[in-house]
Amino acid sequence: MSSAPATGTVPGYTAGTWKADPAHSEIAFTVRQLTVSKVCGLFTCSDITIVTSEDPLGSSVTATIDTASLGTGKERRDDHLRSADYFDVAKYPTMSYRSTGIRRSGDGWAVDGELTFRGVTRKVPLAVGANGFGPAESGARRARFSATAQISRRHFGLRIPMDGIGGVVGDKVSITLDVEAVLQK
Repeated sequence: MSSAPATGTVPGYTAGTWKADPAHSEIAFTVRQLTVSKVCGLFTCSDITIVTSEDPLGSSVTATIDTASLGTGKERRDDHLRSADYFDVAKYPTMSYRSTGIRRSGDGWAVDGELTFRGVTRKVPLAVGANGFGPAESGARRARFSATAQISRRHFGLRIPMDGIGGVVGDKVSITLDVEAVLQK
């Protein structure tokens, strides 16, 4: 799970089970609106576990995200996003991701996995980087991982208003994760 060459080692790489530190992690999304602007948002509540194995190809990740924890900085928009039109948090309070494999991808790594959102499960690969392993001031061993993906709202059953004529909200959603994780004992 690094951008290091396949034959090299990731400095400080440590096998083990890691839990995301919510205070130092971010799950963000971006979607086009009215074809010229974009809306950015964050999910503030999640549970992410990363298991690094001696061979990085044997590593895995699972994540559960509280859909009600989304925020875009505009209360009215956030309430609409939480409604049945979009996230439907009353019916689907969480979305989840489960890796199914890890592979080399160019100069980096890709995590193949499945995202379950609004009761629909689709394959969503993540472009992943391990940004560092090392001790924190607290003495706990920490690691930083980043990941990006793009999903289609249509694939998860979300309607696209004014589809075909420039849509109010775009179909493609970019997802960015920046996760600082703590090695579990």
